[in-house]
Amino acid sequence: MVHSAGGTLLQHLKELILHTDLKREDCIFYYTTCGWMMWNWLVSSLAVGVKVVLYDGAPLAPTPTTLWDMVDQEGITVFGTSAKYLALLEKSGAEPRKTHDLSRLKAILSTGSPLAHNSFDYVYKKIKADVHLASISGGSDIISCFVLGNPILPVYRGEIQTPGLGMSVDILDDRGRPVRLIPGELVCTKPFPSMPVAFWDDPDGAKYRAAYFEYFPGVWRHGDWAEMTRNRGYVIYGRSDATLNPGGVRIGTAEIYRQVEQLPEVLESVAVGQEIDGGPPGDVRIVLFVKLQPGLNLDAELCEKISTQLRDNTTPLHVPKKIIQVADIPRTISGKISELAVREVIHGRPVKNTEALANPQSLKLYEGLPQLREP
Repeated sequence: MVHSAGGTLLQHLKELILHTDLKREDCIFYYTTCGWMMWNWLVSSLAVGVKVVLYDGAPLAPTPTTLWDMVDQEGITVFGTSAKYLALLEKSGAEPRKTHDLSRLKAILSTGSPLAHNSFDYVYKKIKADVHLASISGGSDIISCFVLGNPILPVYRGEIQTPGLGMSVDILDDRGRPVRLIPGELVCTKPFPSMPVAFWDDPDGAKYRAAYFEYFPGVWRHGDWAEMTRNRGYVIYGRSDATLNPGGVRIGTAEIYRQVEQLPEVLESVAVGQEIDGGPPGDVRIVLFVKLQPGLNLDAELCEKISTQLRDNTTPLHVPKKIIQVADIPRTISGKISELAVREVIHGRPVKNTEALANPQSLKLYEGLPQLREP
């Protein structure tokens, strides 16, 4: 994928100065690898003239509050991280508001995966009550955001505040019609500065067009399953190609994660659809893999607790047919759960692009599981 330097920098300056309220006197930090687009976004902060803090190490070691020590020490005003980090910080029992000053901190940014409702609560109750919590979402495809924060609008629990300025963001159903208050495909209907210039080995642009413009002709389909809310904010439910279809009803994986990962026993989880032999075409059953707190084992009581949490807070269709404990969950180098890789492995199909995984060896844990052969 080839990008233009000028278009990307223009997009970044808009997001940093206007959406993040970044000023010359600020100090910004984003916990990111150099291979994630947030690295490019962070480096662009230098064009604002701010102080940029880099960190090389584990975010929760040697103590869960390691990064918050750095916030106080360096006077960080804008703290960027992932939704998963905030979830794990909460499970660690850390309460930075009690142990740290954080007086200069004005914004916490979160991306990489949907930010769960309880993580909004955790930030405002246990980190800082008057901080601007901005969940943001875009992609490496555009090295920027489609939807993100707005420092002059209220923050609603579980929602991304606003579309990017100058971004013609919409939600379409499968027929290409705009929808509100129900999930659909996240699209952008007009060009924007940070669109890729081209793909390598794609001289006529056929791969580029197929990737983004064939599903809805002439409209950028990003591949996120999302919803526009009554507040004109956005909820991201996960990748469109990872949505689950039990009984023909599309369910975003984030709908499951935000319930399951509220349970103290569960560190993280991954949900996939297992194709049913002899069933209707396209029908699947939901299989949930869970990574538990150290020393815990999945038993019938915990399985029922997970099922009850989902049944009481979503719908019966969200309840998985199988819940299986695993020691690790495959992630991309940028920290995103790779549902598609798990789905391919449990069906005995080859996994493409394993070099994008930070822990490809974890896929072995999902091969030939006897529970998946059971009815």
